[in-house]
Amino acid sequence: MNTPIAESAWVKSSYSGNNGNCVEVAVLPRGGRAVRDSKDPQGPALAFAPGAFDAFIGAVAR
Repeated sequence: MNTPIAESAWVKSSYSGNNGNCVEVAVLPRGGRAVRDSKDPQGPALAFAPGAFDAFIGAVAR
């Protein structure tokens, strides 16, 4: 079964405040991740293949 990204369970970062500048992440069916702007939930989402999200987060942290 393919679940559209928009229908995935989205989680807001625990570091997000109430200022509206939040990022949400969803776990995709085959282990990938998707990221979107919480202010525009119907807008575009950036999808990552499994493993690529960890590399992205590692690069951001560095």
